[in-house]
Amino acid sequence: MVKFSKQLEAQLIPEWKEAFVNYWQLKKNIKKIKLSRIPKQKQDIDNSFGLSILDPFRSLFSKIRHNFPNPLDKVDTAIQVSSNKALEEGEKDEDEEEEEEEEHNQRQEEDGEQVSESDELAQLFSEEDEVRMFFERLDEELDKVNQFYRTKETEFLERGELLNKQLQILLDLKQILTDRRRKNFQQSRSNSGHLFRSWSGSARNSDFSESANELEETPGQTPETDTVIAALERNGVNFIGSEVRSKTKNGKPKMAMRIDIPATTPTRTISAVTSMLWEDLVNSPRKDGAGDFINRKKIQCAEKMIRGAFVELYRGLGLLKTYSSLNMVAFTKILKKFDKVAKQQASGNYLKLVKRSHFISSDKVVRLMDEVESIFTRHFASNDRKKAMKFLRPQQHKDSHMVTFFVGLFTGCFVTLFSVYAILAHLSGLFSPGTEAGYVETVYPVFSAFALLSLHLFMYGCNLFMWKSTRINYNFIFEFTPSTALKYRDAFLICTSFMTAVVGAMVIHLLLRSSGFSPTQVDAIPGFLLLFFIALLICPFNIFYRPTRYCFLRIIRNIVCSPFYKVLLVDFFMADQLTSQIPLMRHIESTACYFLARSFRTHRYETCKSGRLYRELAYVISFAPYYWRAMQCARRWFDECDLDHLANMGKYVSAMVAAGARITYANQNTELWLVVVLVTSVVATVYQLYWDIVKDWGLLKPKSKNPWLRDDLVLKNKSIYYVSIALNLVLRVAWVETVTRFNVGLLESRMLDFFLASLEVIRRGHWNFYRVENEHLNNVGKFRAVKTVPLPFRETDSDG
Repeated sequence: MVKFSKQLEAQLIPEWKEAFVNYWQLKKNIKKIKLSRIPKQKQDIDNSFGLSILDPFRSLFSKIRHNFPNPLDKVDTAIQVSSNKALEEGEKDEDEEEEEEEEHNQRQEEDGEQVSESDELAQLFSEEDEVRMFFERLDEELDKVNQFYRTKETEFLERGELLNKQLQILLDLKQILTDRRRKNFQQSRSNSGHLFRSWSGSARNSDFSESANELEETPGQTPETDTVIAALERNGVNFIGSEVRSKTKNGKPKMAMRIDIPATTPTRTISAVTSMLWEDLVNSPRKDGAGDFINRKKIQCAEKMIRGAFVELYRGLGLLKTYSSLNMVAFTKILKKFDKVAKQQASGNYLKLVKRSHFISSDKVVRLMDEVESIFTRHFASNDRKKAMKFLRPQQHKDSHMVTFFVGLFTGCFVTLFSVYAILAHLSGLFSPGTEAGYVETVYPVFSAFALLSLHLFMYGCNLFMWKSTRINYNFIFEFTPSTALKYRDAFLICTSFMTAVVGAMVIHLLLRSSGFSPTQVDAIPGFLLLFFIALLICPFNIFYRPTRYCFLRIIRNIVCSPFYKVLLVDFFMADQLTSQIPLMRHIESTACYFLARSFRTHRYETCKSGRLYRELAYVISFAPYYWRAMQCARRWFDECDLDHLANMGKYVSAMVAAGARITYANQNTELWLVVVLVTSVVATVYQLYWDIVKDWGLLKPKSKNPWLRDDLVLKNKSIYYVSIALNLVLRVAWVETVTRFNVGLLESRMLDFFLASLEVIRRGHWNFYRVENEHLNNVGKFRAVKTVPLPFRETDSDG
């Protein structure tokens, strides 16, 4: 049977952990109560002598001492007697006081007053300090839980009222648009003579959730529209075409409603300025009073935003309900433990006090959850409750044992195939001086790219495993959908199956090469393998983790167009991963050049390396990840006006300069460029180390209770953090190898490059854990467990 403390640790909301009842501290207090009763029993045991050869002498000595008493013993006995008398008198006084208190209580009961359960418990256990400390601690925990519950309840209730207002504005705007479409349809019907066919087609093509029956109601276009506009104006919303408007002294409307859609896509970003200008022109009064002031696409986006806000509100209410039930169970369990240790029946009285507390007695959260369910079902699910519950309560897929089985199967296949490949390569003399150049130029770029990608997937799987083990809510941090989010077993399955296919292709390539097949045909295998995986990545069928594949493509699109997309955490997190995969991108460049230039037929490997375009593309590919990341920092600074983002952008600019200097030094081996490489690389490395440890990880705080770390740590062993800092420092200076220039052969040089690239991938996977840990602790510090969805309708002051 699992202990309740472990159940509570597994079920509590990580971001609200500090607000839960401190069950573990209360258990320590109960243990102190238990230990305070043990010494009385041990004294009797310690005074009794066991069987020993000295027992006769001890008995003789005790008899002599009994016949000739020590005068100090008389003093001790006198002190004991006096203390016993004092205790007896104290007990009598306590008995008399209790009788007086009982009489006083009876008089108070006659007058209609009652004594609370907490006062009775204080009187009952006033003799024991440990018990008093336990109940004082219990009262503090109860007050903490009540206060937090009230705060969150008020926050969610206010959010619910705001969402109801937003929804009402949305429904009124949709009603105006419906009336306008109905009016335009009747005008076109009277002009053209076409009757029902075009009307039914327009109803089917409607972008909103109204049914055909709603659209075929009896027309009352102008009166209904004027009524809706008047209702909106009473709420502070003003539009063109209405005759009655509350105006200021200058003749402008006091408040105007703006549909504020976040500029999360390039089209929204480009149209943001023009849209704001157009809305200002629309919301300003004009003499003609005519204009198409409602943007249908914006109303569609507003409907999606309000729907997402209702989903997050419902999720937050569910978390608060879970918070209430778990704390109630914790109070019940800890009071039962107290009754068992103290041999008292105090749980009943105190549980009455707990049940009367606000976090148990209040039913506002449950009623608001029912209201959100009914509103969502009616307005966003076409009165289909089953469809609504798919949004409000998404089902999480259980872990399948088949995934674990296939992970083991593919791991065994990979190890076996790699062993076969190593034996065949040795027997065929593949890496002999005569043949190694051709093989390295054709096979190495493709297979090393696959190996680096598989290693990154493996590190990501390790990250997922560690985040889950340490209760870090990475799905909430990355805004992943829990039902389709990748789990650590899935990441390991993708990694192992990936490498099994790659090593299998390497074995087939080697067997065909050794069997005498044409090199022109055999050397095309790596290219076909690359095309196969690209086709699998963009495959539209729902196979092989399609939600994850499309999410990856969407994030890559956001990174490439980073200045025009709103930057989310998952976007710049993935961009940081790309900065560690520059060697992989260079390998893909080499492979693309090799096959596009048809070098696999002519075997002229110097075609790509000697070309000017190839050398210029090397700069572009080395700069691209840092440029994308710098543009993300610029966009975040533009959105948030935080100077830290500009400082972070400077880090990527320095890394870009250092990368360009190293590429130039590889082509021009001069002392001048050596000095430039050393200066730029040292500056970039120091900049990156500071930002890694201080900003991204939140460590190196001198006033922290954990020396040079931070106050809150997820891992219990502090030494792991110190080792991680040192490891990050060592792996950050791996660029020194590019300066030393070891005198090795072609194969050894390529293997050394692959080893250094693998170290950078490992460093990035190591960095990922602490970066997400720091973000999680920031959420915990702010009790942020629910995403705040921006709302579309906001009021703007026309005077301002």
